[in-house]
Amino acid sequence: MKKILLSVISCAILSLPSALGQNEVNKYNGEAGSQIIEAVSKIVGDDFKSATDILNKLVAKDPGNDAAYYYLGWCMLKQNDVKAAQEYLKKAAELDPKNFCYKYWLANSYYGNDDMMVASYENLLKEFPKKTDIYFSLVNLYLKQNDLDKAMACLDQIETVFGKSEAVTSTKYDILLQQNKPQEAFEELKRYNDDFSSPTILSKMGDFSMAQYKDSAALAYYDESISLDDSYMPAVLGKAEVYRIRRDYDEYFAVLKKFMASDGTPAQSKVQYMNMLLQRSEPRFLHNFRPQLDTTMDEMLELSPKDSSTLMLAGRYYYSTDRKDKAKSYFKSNSVYYPESATARLYYIQYLWGEKDFDDMLKETAKAKADFPNVTDFVEIENAAFFNAKNYEGIVKNCLETIDKYNGDTSVTIPAMATLGDVYHEMGHEKEAFKIYKEVLKLNPDYAPVLNNYAYYLALKGKNLKDACKMSKKTIDREPDNPTYLDTYGWILHLLGKNDEAKAVFKHAMIYGGKESATTLEHYSIVLDALGEKELANVYKSQAEKLKTEGNQ
Repeated sequence: MKKILLSVISCAILSLPSALGQNEVNKYNGEAGSQIIEAVSKIVGDDFKSATDILNKLVAKDPGNDAAYYYLGWCMLKQNDVKAAQEYLKKAAELDPKNFCYKYWLANSYYGNDDMMVASYENLLKEFPKKTDIYFSLVNLYLKQNDLDKAMACLDQIETVFGKSEAVTSTKYDILLQQNKPQEAFEELKRYNDDFSSPTILSKMGDFSMAQYKDSAALAYYDESISLDDSYMPAVLGKAEVYRIRRDYDEYFAVLKKFMASDGTPAQSKVQYMNMLLQRSEPRFLHNFRPQLDTTMDEMLELSPKDSSTLMLAGRYYYSTDRKDKAKSYFKSNSVYYPESATARLYYIQYLWGEKDFDDMLKETAKAKADFPNVTDFVEIENAAFFNAKNYEGIVKNCLETIDKYNGDTSVTIPAMATLGDVYHEMGHEKEAFKIYKEVLKLNPDYAPVLNNYAYYLALKGKNLKDACKMSKKTIDREPDNPTYLDTYGWILHLLGKNDEAKAVFKHAMIYGGKESATTLEHYSIVLDALGEKELANVYKSQAEKLKTEGNQ
């Protein structure tokens, strides 16, 4: 609320003279006028105390000075004293009931109280029926309150008073779609286009036709839109999509080339589209049309050679098409061009992690930690690399430093404590590990990673199995499809002699990724064997042994 009020105030201060009509300017063009101008300059300079002193003296001398009350209202708004601001603005409006500006900003002062704002705007509209600002403000408020019928009625009134416009037509179209009236929505676009040919409206008509699976009609609307404005990229992109859906790839890439070559289209829009294309496309499409996609990437990079989002897109594209060296060059370039960007650095370091280039990864992570001391992601990545190198002391040092640095911020300290407990257990310091797990669960009794690991380690020892079972059950209640948590719970049930229940848990784990873990497969085979299902148990045991040889525990 405060931030929006201040932005409103800043806008109004730039046009403060408009608060006074010509009569008011003439009325206060003497000493009082000079003092008001001085007060306004103080408001602009954020010297509210001096402005308030000047204005209070003015109203003490002349209680009928509506302008002084108006600017006192601004002083209060700038200091976020909304209640006092409203009192002053009300007084100004009472003294000059025909002043639109006073009443308009009094209505705006109710920001956050939608009912009061609506009531204020509706009253204003009765007094000032030709003020466009009121109509559009009301439409936005009605939409915010999901009062679609009132919003439509207000838009109809705008058209009656001011005539048709793209903005009003587009808003009515969106509302009708929301009301599940697609044909009426389309007719709204058509009526506007019959009177005023518009690239924007024609493109929307194309989009609507595409959604109705009428690709020929969509293509005709997009072409008509482009004939009016060949630089209107939504229509160009819509046309490209028609060809893509038709699998007419020669035409598709020809139109896509125009979209990518457009200087007026922001790089972010191009990246957004390409991300969508790459995510939705089958591997066969990426393989069969690699030359065309490569050319598209080259064209994007040629127009925006140092745009961060474009470089990251190129890196992801070449990585996904198994051209790791090219991917690395773009990820690295992005981190070099934007040394102040933690995201750019993260992408490069994650690439190094994926390629198991741990030496370079640790070097880059050390630099990133120094450059971004408050970004904990780099510490977590370094911990992962340390774990891979069995540098447990390095992880312990990182965790202790994080816990000390962010003391009191449990969103950071709890994960660090959990990692510390896991590492202590890995180092053979079981007592210290269990102590930390207990501390974490005092802070957050539902923290699933610690509940799972603590329960599993107790199960490995064969101790406190009932407590371990309760902890494990909490994890799958929270994440019922997590294969790691399901494995722990199923194994504890087995240790408690509840093999029928354990089997059901492991069957569920198999559906959600359990087949990718040798440990889970081995546990399942043991449960099946205990139930006398020897043949099926051997199948899962063989799968577990195969994964072990491949290094997937």
